[in-house]
Amino acid sequence: MSIVENRKASHEYFIEDRFEAGLVLQGWEVKAIREGRVQLNESYVIVRDGELFILGMHVSPLPTASTHIHPDAARTRKLLLHSEEISKLIGKVEQRGYTLVPLNLHYKAGRVKLDFALGRGKKLHDKRDTARDKDWAREKERLMKHDTRASRRDDA
Repeated sequence: MSIVENRKASHEYFIEDRFEAGLVLQGWEVKAIREGRVQLNESYVIVRDGELFILGMHVSPLPTASTHIHPDAARTRKLLLHSEEISKLIGKVEQRGYTLVPLNLHYKAGRVKLDFALGRGKKLHDKRDTARDKDWAREKERLMKHDTRASRRDDA
C-alpha cells in the first residue's frame, strides 16, 4: 500500500534499477507518515561514509506531538540495506554517474519502506520525447476507442 509517490522522478530521470530499503524513524515521524503528512518531491538519496541517507524528505509533525520533543521536519534519515547492496550501489553511483532517486514510500508487513532507484538525468530533448510519446499513446487510445464504437454501429 503506497503512502506517497514521487511523480517527478520518472519525468526527470531514466529509471534503471529499483531497490527497497527500511528507514530509521522516530515515533512522531511514524505517526505523521501514517496520517499522510510526508512529501518526497525534493528529496534525494546520498552516500556518506559507506551508508545511505535520504535528504529533503519532509515529514510534517502532528499538532498533537509530544511537548518535550522539538521535531525537525526535514532531518536526514538513514536507510537500512544489506552491506552487499550498499557496496554495489556505491560503485554504480561513484563510477558510472548514476543518481539515487526516491520513488515512493509504502508499508510492508507493518513497516514503512522506501523504494528508490538508480537513475540517469534526462536532458530537455529527452523530456520532450517522453512527452510526445505519452501524447501519442493517449491519442492512439482515443482513436482506437472511437474506431471500435464506429464499427459496432456499422455491424448493427
